[in-house]
Amino acid sequence: MTSEPIFRRAGRPLDSAPNIVAVVLDDTGFAQLGCFGSDIATPNLDRLAAGGLRYNRFHVTAMCSPSRASFLTGRNHHAIGMGFLADIPLDHHGYTARIPRSAAALPRILRDNGYSTLAVGKWHLTPRFERSAAGPFSHWPLGLGFERYYGFLQGDANHYAPNLVEDNHYVDPPATPEEGYHLTEDLTDRAIRYLDDQRYAAPGKPFFLYFGLGAMHSPHHVTPEWAEPYRGRFDQGWDAWREEIFQRQLEAGVVPPGTTLTPRPDWVPAWDGLSADERRMYTRQQEVFAGFLTHTDAQIGRLLDHLDETGRLDNTIVVVFADNGASAEGGVEGTFNEHRFTSGVRESLRNNLAYYDEWGGPRTYNHYAWGWAWAGNTPFRLWKRYTWLGGTRTPLIVHWPAGIRERGAVRDPIVHVNDLFPTLLDTIGIQAPDVVDGIEQQEIDGASFRATFDDATAPAPRDTQYFELLGSRSLIHGRWKTTTDHISTGVVDEERLLTGSRSFDDDHWALFDLSTDFSEATDVAAEHPEVVAELRRLWDREAERNHVLPLFDTLVDRIGAIIGPAWPAGDDRTFRPGAAAICDESLPMLFGGFRFTAEVEASEAPDGVLLALGDWHGGFALYVTAGRLAFTFSRAGELLEVTADRPVPPGRQALGVAHTAGADGYAFHLLHDDTVVGTVAFDGMLPVALQHGGAGLRLGHDTGLPVSDRYRTPAPWNGRLLSVRVQTPGPARPDLLTDLRAALHAD
Repeated sequence: MTSEPIFRRAGRPLDSAPNIVAVVLDDTGFAQLGCFGSDIATPNLDRLAAGGLRYNRFHVTAMCSPSRASFLTGRNHHAIGMGFLADIPLDHHGYTARIPRSAAALPRILRDNGYSTLAVGKWHLTPRFERSAAGPFSHWPLGLGFERYYGFLQGDANHYAPNLVEDNHYVDPPATPEEGYHLTEDLTDRAIRYLDDQRYAAPGKPFFLYFGLGAMHSPHHVTPEWAEPYRGRFDQGWDAWREEIFQRQLEAGVVPPGTTLTPRPDWVPAWDGLSADERRMYTRQQEVFAGFLTHTDAQIGRLLDHLDETGRLDNTIVVVFADNGASAEGGVEGTFNEHRFTSGVRESLRNNLAYYDEWGGPRTYNHYAWGWAWAGNTPFRLWKRYTWLGGTRTPLIVHWPAGIRERGAVRDPIVHVNDLFPTLLDTIGIQAPDVVDGIEQQEIDGASFRATFDDATAPAPRDTQYFELLGSRSLIHGRWKTTTDHISTGVVDEERLLTGSRSFDDDHWALFDLSTDFSEATDVAAEHPEVVAELRRLWDREAERNHVLPLFDTLVDRIGAIIGPAWPAGDDRTFRPGAAAICDESLPMLFGGFRFTAEVEASEAPDGVLLALGDWHGGFALYVTAGRLAFTFSRAGELLEVTADRPVPPGRQALGVAHTAGADGYAFHLLHDDTVVGTVAFDGMLPVALQHGGAGLRLGHDTGLPVSDRYRTPAPWNGRLLSVRVQTPGPARPDLLTDLRAALHAD
């Protein structure tokens, strides 16, 4: 008999092992940070750049979920099932939206090697229909190796009233908009708290903090004191602002001498040709965006100051990058409520001007006009969702005082977001495992560029990288880049205005010599057809190897392959108060008709919310006000309201609303038991998606922003609520274009 110890101690890194902080910005163009040429104030990001390195040929995948998945795994996005958004999981290898166990994520590897692993902010790596209170949680942050998480699972969030998650459960924000709540400030508070908890509990233990901000994704939410300093700063317009940025980029060495500033495309209006009202509105959009960015930078500064004050900044590797280029999803006009685009509603100057004074506040879900996105990607073409450089080349800053001797330099090797994974492991001396939990790990596509920290002449770690997103394709191989002119669907104004190919068979493969053409400005395909042919063969090879195929050329093909819920919501559900908010993905689809029935005991003076989901940007609420039953449905900010023609009597009864949809039109009908007590007719169907950031059905109260000004949250029901029944006609397939638009605008 032996007494051999059986306890296996956890890995312990070297005492000198650095901490890691990854700051992931959303929808941020190459030129929008001060240290990359902008005149928008970003002093804290600028100090990181001044004390570290800027990489001016860093590439991402052109969209959120794929870029974040590539960063966390070191693999190409299709190779790990994230060829598109987590919101549209498909039953094809490259598009499942499920990071496989054969690609263990960075937090898991670091945790196994003795690091604390903390995540705060945007996630967007959990597939649709797995984001409810039932999970499964294998693709939530804790399931992929983080030990703590606080943030939001979807592609965007209302910064005044977000749909928050802590660890593996949904929570309400700690304060209200009236109390001064803002998501970015809350995320920073939580990140600092996590760092303090970790420092006190395990002194000296290194940590990995993933700090994924909702900024700079729409809505561009910021309070007036941040936007007002920019009043009048952009009156010159996007054409002149872009020229100014370009000159600063040249002077700072962010772009090399001889770079060509790509011309303004026809679909971006010339500033000189705009009316006075157009200029006024567009200028305000950029002023608010600038204030939002400066506010975001200030929160990053709070985090950096905390690390400095606690003596940990010097030995912390801070990497800052954006997941894709600036977003043009605001279209030509911009919008006061981006949910309108989900439903294919084109915006108008008149509608936007009505919200001019409230732009960026809780009454808006705002996005700027795409002229500012084009300028924010200076000197490149196009923007997010396209594999032109405007979509794929974003800022990268690496700051590590203890490990980087040269300060403030610009590095120019071509690197990719999947190279960060092996670079960080290489830097801290950890070998990526071949087997995790008995699962053989798939090939890591990225390669370390650690050598460039010390050597400005060190070569790029690899010479080939493919790109594909929504049919837009490109490939870098050595000095060459080939790019298609394929135009995707999903953004109304792009479908209407952008020039290019709408068919894979008709796509033109342009060719650019990146050794002399930094901005992808001059197509030399006609001069080098043999190079184009070779690069197309390489793209086909990479597409086959990484499971890019089949390419989806129609929305029907894409939606037809969607992975539905394992436990469908059904068409007749009854809920009782007491549980957490019910995730919108756990509810039946409502756009084809529904009936809500609340079984209640009403008081002598009934008042309050019976049920509510979403808010005035998109959502619905059944409530009693001034003693009468009322229903409000916000169709992307358009309020459809009906009030009963009689008071609610005291006692036990059924209060409800029915939505009828058919050839004779659309209407809401208020019900006392089975008696119709109010009706409102309206044109057009209800939207499929009410909130880009997701929402929960609340019973007997509301929270955050209300659906209607006729009540103030929390507006608790002052009687007894026994149950709420939700009935629909049965399963229905949503409009395909609408479903895809909802996913695109949520990213």
